[in-house]
Amino acid sequence: MILGLNPLLAAILALVFGGVLGFALRYFLAKKEAQDAKLSAQEVLLKAKEQALKILDDAKKDEKLRQEQFLKIENILSNKEKELEEQKKKISVDSEAVKTKEKEIEELKGILLAKTESKVKELEKISGVKKEDAKLILFKQVEDEYKDDIYQKIKKIESEGNELIERRARELLISVIQRYAQSQIADATTSTVSLPSDEMKGKIIGKEGRNIKTIERLTGVDVIIDETPETLVISGFDPIRRQIAKMTLEKLIADGRIHPARIEETVELTRVELEKKIKEAGENALFETAVGPLDPKLVYLLGRLAFRTSFSQNVLQHSIEMTHIAGMLAQELKADVAVAKTAALLHDIGKAVDHEVQGTHIEIGRRILEKFGVDRKVITAMESHHEDYPYASLEARIVQAADAISAARPGARRETVEFYLKRLEDLERIASSFEGVEKSYAVQAGRELRVFVLPTKIDDLGAIKLARDIAKKIEEEMNYPGEIKVNVIRETRAVEYAR
Repeated sequence: MILGLNPLLAAILALVFGGVLGFALRYFLAKKEAQDAKLSAQEVLLKAKEQALKILDDAKKDEKLRQEQFLKIENILSNKEKELEEQKKKISVDSEAVKTKEKEIEELKGILLAKTESKVKELEKISGVKKEDAKLILFKQVEDEYKDDIYQKIKKIESEGNELIERRARELLISVIQRYAQSQIADATTSTVSLPSDEMKGKIIGKEGRNIKTIERLTGVDVIIDETPETLVISGFDPIRRQIAKMTLEKLIADGRIHPARIEETVELTRVELEKKIKEAGENALFETAVGPLDPKLVYLLGRLAFRTSFSQNVLQHSIEMTHIAGMLAQELKADVAVAKTAALLHDIGKAVDHEVQGTHIEIGRRILEKFGVDRKVITAMESHHEDYPYASLEARIVQAADAISAARPGARRETVEFYLKRLEDLERIASSFEGVEKSYAVQAGRELRVFVLPTKIDDLGAIKLARDIAKKIEEEMNYPGEIKVNVIRETRAVEYAR
């Protein structure tokens, strides 16, 4: 029958049957997969519950352990608190006991002091000597008894200390001086001009004195022509002006043409030439000492020192010499070499200024360095080289020592006979002003003072004290280069005749 159906219908029926069969098959497969998934989820959930229970159990164990530890700590703190309270009570009791003892001690001290004062007054009444006088007598007795021992001890300490200090100082100074060993050229400024003949004097004077008046007016000096053959003298306080006048006259004498117009032209050319020489002198000083750089105006002032002298010593040469010595001393003493050298080179810069500026050369120099912005350390080291200011740094001491070394070099400075004799007289006067001095002599060109004392008035210990007192008074009242040795001589002679 089925076979007898329409083919189209048969196909539709077959298609429907296949669809229903496929749907049923997919339904059963999906149901089975859902059941498998549910079983898997249940297994995961079970494992998670077991893990959570384990974690919760571990947490409960940890919490219990912590509580046990907290209880132990609380018990320990409670015990410590009890101990502290007990110690506090004990300290309080001890403090009260100490206060009681202190009070008792103060009472005993008062009683003892009263008894002591009473005994002292009783002893003063019995002996007829006051407490202070008795103390002086006791000290005098001890001094008299042990003065020889004291004298020997003092001499030993002084000898050992002086030997050590002198040895070290000698090593430093010798090293520095030897390292700066060079030929010294005398640079004395002259005020005379040599003439080829006496006829040249008339040309210099000129008709009605016009030539000489022109020279004096333009240079600011006095030209003295006397009877000295083939020589004229230039007189003036300013060395720069004297140098301009000297160079001008030498050029005019060499040229032979001497008249007011030529003189004016030569003076101007000489002034320009000297300005260049001054600048070159300053630059050469910086190059030789390796100091700088400095302001050009300050270099110019430094060059002016080449025409200044102090105690016949050229100031610029003295400053250069000081700079080398100060630098080497600073190296040996681990000081600031740059500061020491710069301060030494510029220590007399105030002498480069004319007399119109008021103040000492130290004050003028300090103002100049401040004006040009020089380092404060350099100014501090410079301003105390004559002890006008306190020594505020090691470099200041070095500059002062270098100044003394340069000035004390034999032949560096020359003094007039009057000044030399006055210094000797002052030394002897200071020594003779002390009680017990019999005679005093200044020897070694004033470098040593020998003092003879009366042995009946001055003992050995007093001789040491007298030497110190004389040296201190010389330091306070006199100015001198280097050092002066004070030698106190005490002599006792015993004379007896055998008959």
